Amino acid sequence: MPTYDESIKLFHEWTLSDSLRRHAYAVEAGMREYALIFSEDEELWRMTGLLHDMDYERHPTPEEHPITGVRELERLGYPEIMRTAIMGHASYSNVPRETRLAKTLFAVDELAGFITAVAYVRPTRLEGMKPKSVTRKLKHLQFAAAINREDVRVGAEELGIELSDHIANMIAGMQKDATRLGLIASE
Repeated sequence: MPTYDESIKLFHEWTLSDSLRRHAYAVEAGMREYALIFSEDEELWRMTGLLHDMDYERHPTPEEHPITGVRELERLGYPEIMRTAIMGHASYSNVPRETRLAKTLFAVDELAGFITAVAYVRPTRLEGMKPKSVTRKLKHLQFAAAINREDVRVGAEELGIELSDHIANMIAGMQKDATRLGLIASE
């Protein structure tokens, strides 16, 4: 299996925009947190989060994403469990999420984007963020309207975790990587 260093290089070759890179880093941070919680392979889980949208910038349509990236990952020797999880994060692919890795990637993806949006409107960004503030914002459908609230709910349900606990886990994971995510408190 390729290493994390090889994965980050591949990711940077395929993804140039800062916003998409930060999204992938946020998903990676959440996946790392869950790998620690579930005592799973931290490197595999981090790489799955990092690479889940690697093809999106070049191939954003449902006909191309994530299949184009998954084909490249297969060519490069990435494991099937990772590739299947990446396919399953896109519900329209009709690839079932059967493994804990696949369920976690789906659960982390939309929520990472939502927590990022909440952090951007807070002067302290991720610092001091509580699940309650995220839950409150989820109810305001105009806020971060592109985020699929149903996917957030279903993701937590598939993990078998209360939504507030899932949010707390994601905040904790993202706080550990706040500098890289560009979500440190403004001065």
